[in-house]
Amino acid sequence: MKKIGFIGLGTMGAPMVSNLIKKGYKTAVYNRTASKAAPLAEEGASIAATPREAAKGQDVVITMVSDDASISAVYEGPDGLLAGIGKGTTVIDSSTISPAFSKKLAGQVEELGGTFLDAPVTGSKPAAIDGTLVFMVGGPAETVEAQQDIFDTLGKKVLHMGENGTGSVAKLAHNTIVGINNLALIEGFAIASKSGLPVDAFLELVQLGSAGSKAAELKGRKIIEHNFDNQFSLSLMLKDLKLASSLTDGASIPSPMLNLTKTLFQSGQTQGFGDEDLSSVVKVYEQWIGQKIGGEKLN
Repeated sequence: MKKIGFIGLGTMGAPMVSNLIKKGYKTAVYNRTASKAAPLAEEGASIAATPREAAKGQDVVITMVSDDASISAVYEGPDGLLAGIGKGTTVIDSSTISPAFSKKLAGQVEELGGTFLDAPVTGSKPAAIDGTLVFMVGGPAETVEAQQDIFDTLGKKVLHMGENGTGSVAKLAHNTIVGINNLALIEGFAIASKSGLPVDAFLELVQLGSAGSKAAELKGRKIIEHNFDNQFSLSLMLKDLKLASSLTDGASIPSPMLNLTKTLFQSGQTQGFGDEDLSSVVKVYEQWIGQKIGGEKLN
């Protein structure tokens, strides 16, 4: 079995490690907040003190952290993972970062004799737990094929998008749609709720009709019940929308819906909802209509 180093044990990373351990992979883990590694040690993971230690001697190193700055902290410096990898190591980054940064990391890994895949995921926390993530991957096709066993352990589908950087582009384009779809669902809820419609019946209508979407499937009940337990945070969605906006600006791609969506998620962040599930952006709309979805008046 391959030896794996895994760095980043947040909402997505921890259940991904659990699935690797259950499959029999010998796994070393690192997380900046060391306490998050303790439950995985009980499952059989070894705990590394630094990213370099987590990467040293591994066949594959997987990173799942929040943004470009966190990736820099993990990869670079004397204790970074780049200092620990050797010739033949495959590095798989499943974070959502800028395509330009993915290409930079690929070059750094290749200089050290390794190969790099930018392989962000979609599916959020439930799919990470169930091992049903979908990977969108940029990098050499032969490397994707060589790591198919790992992708099969963690997910249900791997979509090879092309050269390094294309996985990151695909994720930003995808999450642009996710953000827009969630606001579309919430705006419909606001119309229905303010007009006195029963929101449970309205959600059923959405799911049965042409307005049906993954947003309605995954977030509809959360919105009605005001359950904003974090599956994918508002702040991370905003981060992805900002990256997508930067990408479209640089490529001169018109993106008016993206820009409006980014503005509304920014409003939610400013009002303190960043650590809650992205569906908490509904509270911005509730303030506008003066009531919660479902009819309860705001104080």
